[in-house]
Amino acid sequence: MKQEKIILGIDPGTTIMGFGLIRCVGQKMQLIQLDELILKKYIDHYVKLRKIFEHTIGLIDSYHPDEIAIEAPFFGKNVQSMLKLGRAQGVAMAAGLSRDIPITEYSPRKIKMAITGKGSASKEQVAKMLQSLVGLKEIPKNLDATDGLAVAVCHHYNSGKPEMGKQYTGWEAFVKQNESRIKLK
Repeated sequence: MKQEKIILGIDPGTTIMGFGLIRCVGQKMQLIQLDELILKKYIDHYVKLRKIFEHTIGLIDSYHPDEIAIEAPFFGKNVQSMLKLGRAQGVAMAAGLSRDIPITEYSPRKIKMAITGKGSASKEQVAKMLQSLVGLKEIPKNLDATDGLAVAVCHHYNSGKPEMGKQYTGWEAFVKQNESRIKLK
């Protein structure tokens, strides 16, 4: 009997957080849900972070994913934007880690490569390919939802491969893999 696995994919953001859930049995994927959390209406950055944490916990408690895949922040020129994006990613990771769910990070390029075969593919190309891969009836207006779904599908394609991405199985593993980022006083 083939083992069933539910994967939650997250595209973190402080304006819109996209997410997608898939059920995998062997190599077959079934779309459970894709959507986005709209955060534009909240002015306070800390309120946005709380909403990301609460929404991620809500998804975990509703769908009971076995694994979480998250898009790693890309390196841009705007340091403030990178810091905010890193915080959003960290809060989503903390939600998963608080429930002892393994988390794997993937670079945007690796995600695009897994879905389209081209690391420089556009969001529209990724969404169109996902439409045929998981049978989306229509592509959402905002592509953040399909970006979250793409992370989940990328993880499914890369499961079991040794170089699949940075993986964390709990706080202890996260700390051990990131000792250089942690300052002790």
